[in-house]
Amino acid sequence: MFADRSHLGLPSFGFTVCADGRGALRTDLGHLMEVGHGPEAMSTADLVIVLPTDGRPLTLREPVADAIRDAHRRGAIVAAYGTGSFLLTGTGLLDGRRATTDWRLVADLAGRHPRVTVEPEALYVDEGRLVTGAGAAAGIDMCLHLLRREHGTAVANAVAREAMVAPRRESGEVHYVPAVPAPPDARAAGGPRADDARMDDVLRWSRTRLHQAMSVDDLARHALMSPRTFARRFREVTGTTPHAWLRDQRLDRAEELLETTDLSIQEIADRVGFRSDGVLRDHFVKRHGVPPRDYRRDFGRRREPVTRHAADGRPPR
Repeated sequence: MFADRSHLGLPSFGFTVCADGRGALRTDLGHLMEVGHGPEAMSTADLVIVLPTDGRPLTLREPVADAIRDAHRRGAIVAAYGTGSFLLTGTGLLDGRRATTDWRLVADLAGRHPRVTVEPEALYVDEGRLVTGAGAAAGIDMCLHLLRREHGTAVANAVAREAMVAPRRESGEVHYVPAVPAPPDARAAGGPRADDARMDDVLRWSRTRLHQAMSVDDLARHALMSPRTFARRFREVTGTTPHAWLRDQRLDRAEELLETTDLSIQEIADRVGFRSDGVLRDHFVKRHGVPPRDYRRDFGRRREPVTRHAADGRPPR
C-alpha cells in the first residue's frame, strides 16, 4: 500500500501494517482490519512506528521486540507514541535515553523503566533514530516533526495543510491543557462554535499577510473581538500567544523559502515580515542553532519544490 501525494509535489511512501500474527485484527476502537504481514516486514522498513494500545500488559512478544531491535540496528528510525512508548521502551532501546508518553502515564513509565529519562511535558522527544510522542494528538506532531526533519519544512507544512492540522507545535510545549469553559458573553453570541469559526478565519487571514506588520489589535479587529477577549481565546485555541504564533508562522515560511528558492536572506526576511535579515537571523539561531545561510546550505535544493499557494500573499518565485 502506498501513500501517494506526488500530484502535490510531495514524496510518496510505501506503507505496511504488520503484527505478531497475520489475519483479522480488531482494533481498540472496534474496527476490523486485515493484517497481511508479520514482524518480518520490519526487515526492509526505513521507519517503524509502534502504535498505542489499550491492551494489557504493555509488553511485546519477543519476536516483535527482536524485529524492532533488528530494524534499529540496521539503521531504521523507530518511533512510538502514547502507550506505544511503553512497548518501545520495553525493547531496551531507550535505556539511557529520553522519552515521553501520554501525560496520564508518565509516572508509570518512569517507575517501570528507571533507566529511561521521562520528559513529562514534551509533545515528542527526538533521540535521533528513536523518537517518542505523548498522547494521540501528539502522535500527529511527532509524525510531522519526522517529515520536517527528513524531508523539510515545505513537505511537512504541505501535509499539515492537507490534513488541516497545525503544521508545528514545538516539542517543549506542554501537551495537556485543561478545557476552559466559554464565558457567558461568548455563549450568548452563539457559543464556542462561533468563536472557533472566527479564530479559524483569523488564522487563515494572518497566514496570507505574514509580510505585513500585524498587532494583536489588528487580529482582534478582524476576529470582531476585543483585544482582551481575543488574546484569551487565541491561547485557548492555539496554546500560545498571538505574538509567538506569528513568529513561528514566519519562521516556518522562511524555512520553506530557504529550502525551495534562491531568494536572498533579506528578501526572505521582507516576505515573512521580519524587519531585517538580522532579526530573521536572531530568531533562526534561537530555533535551529544555525543561521539561515547554514540552514540553506544543508537543506536548500535537496528536495523538489512543493506545489503550493504562497503563504505570504505573493506569488512564489
